[in-house]
Amino acid sequence: MKVKIRLFQKNKIHSSIINQLVVLLFLVISNIIKAQQDPQYTQYMYNTQIVNPAYTGSREVLSFGMLGRTQWINLDGSPQTGTLSVNTPIGLYKNMGLGLSIVYDQIGPAMESNVVVDYSYSIQLARRNISKLSFGLKAGADMLDVDYSKLNIFDPNDPFFQTTVDNELQLQVGAGIYFHTQKFYAGFSVPNFLNSKHFDEASLNNQDLENIAVERLHYFYIMGYVFDLSPSLKFKPATLVKFVSGAPLQWDMSANFLISEKLALGGSYRWNSSLSGLVGFQVNRSIFVGLAYDYQSTAIKDYSNGSYEAFLRFDIFNKSDRILTPRFF
Repeated sequence: MKVKIRLFQKNKIHSSIINQLVVLLFLVISNIIKAQQDPQYTQYMYNTQIVNPAYTGSREVLSFGMLGRTQWINLDGSPQTGTLSVNTPIGLYKNMGLGLSIVYDQIGPAMESNVVVDYSYSIQLARRNISKLSFGLKAGADMLDVDYSKLNIFDPNDPFFQTTVDNELQLQVGAGIYFHTQKFYAGFSVPNFLNSKHFDEASLNNQDLENIAVERLHYFYIMGYVFDLSPSLKFKPATLVKFVSGAPLQWDMSANFLISEKLALGGSYRWNSSLSGLVGFQVNRSIFVGLAYDYQSTAIKDYSNGSYEAFLRFDIFNKSDRILTPRFF
């Protein structure tokens, strides 16, 4: 989420302008989003295309994914996130992938959405073990809106809140690399290389006031491995590391069991932030659904009932497609 950064008039201290509840919300979440962090996901192992375009086409079928996240229940203005992705292999040898990613993210008065096209090119390193190295690119547009009328402003005539940010559009260009076999995967990506800034009309017309939203580079590293504990039980530890300049390092660690290739059960820990429970079910060959609940381990737990996340994946097979066992990723 792109948070508004306000540079106040020199040598002046601005008084409190929003009520205590909104102040509390933004103070609590400042450690997470003060450096313009992108949305976070607990079921990141199923939502890889959103952060790494090299994943595109890796499932070798036409695949749709939808994720919805409600963070910090009972807190006014808490983050609400939705994603939609679609990808398919293309080319004579299906060594390329093409996809579309859409992300909607809202927190308080700010709403951000982006639409990008994802492309990947894969090199098969070993035929017997089906190991592939993929390179990906993503390109599209990011749009930011900030509606100050959603805030309870102490002074309605405050010059900092007279002009909203409407449909501020910026280009988004990112890249990633992804290696996978049938049991292992690892990837590194930067979803957006452009360090751009959003300006509103008030910023341009007033030399003393400047309202900007800064896009910072985000670095993602993901990795996971599937262990066959028995013919009907698989175990997969996985991790995601996210880094953005000026914000604390985010490190997620998860462990999931797949029972009879149908039921997925597990848990996740986000460093110094939350504990999560995950459950998923392979309804049939095409449909997988997943749910997650985050219990906050920080002081925000006194004001919120945790976070919820739901995921749906739908794969479309051709008659010629071989039957794939659930890969967890």
